Amino acid sequence: MYTPSVPFVPTPEPVARKMLELAEVKPGELVYDLGCGDGRIIILAATEFGARAIGIEIRKDLVERCREKIRQLGLEDRVRVIHGDMFKIDIGDADVVTLYLLTSVNKMLRPKLEKELKHGARVVSHDFEITGWKPVKIEELHESWRSHKIYLYVR
Repeated sequence: MYTPSVPFVPTPEPVARKMLELAEVKPGELVYDLGCGDGRIIILAATEFGARAIGIEIRKDLVERCREKIRQLGLEDRVRVIHGDMFKIDIGDADVVTLYLLTSVNKMLRPKLEKELKHGARVVSHDFEITGWKPVKIEELHESWRSHKIYLYVR
């Protein structure tokens, strides 16, 4: 299967926090961030929401940076990063999945999400919709120089 390339553009921290709030992440829940980049969402999920979190990232340099940050913060018991292809790693145990990918990638990911996610799992996407799904909520967040849309879906 073709694995698309998505540029690393970090989700601003206020947007990451709003994504987790919108998904109503609870202590002990499991959050996956697909294409986790520098790990800011999974680290926030653990430190501010009491969740367990797993990031999946294909770029080795970002995985190493993320793992180092997790070590520095002492979060190894609650946060981990998998160096791999998000299309090939089972996420069926997720309570929440966060995305900041392109609409085209979300469309490719949709069958995987439909097949693997349990009933009631929440999917939160920053700026890009999941074609064919109807969001239960859309929030807009205004930063100093731009706006962000956050889409919440429930399986």
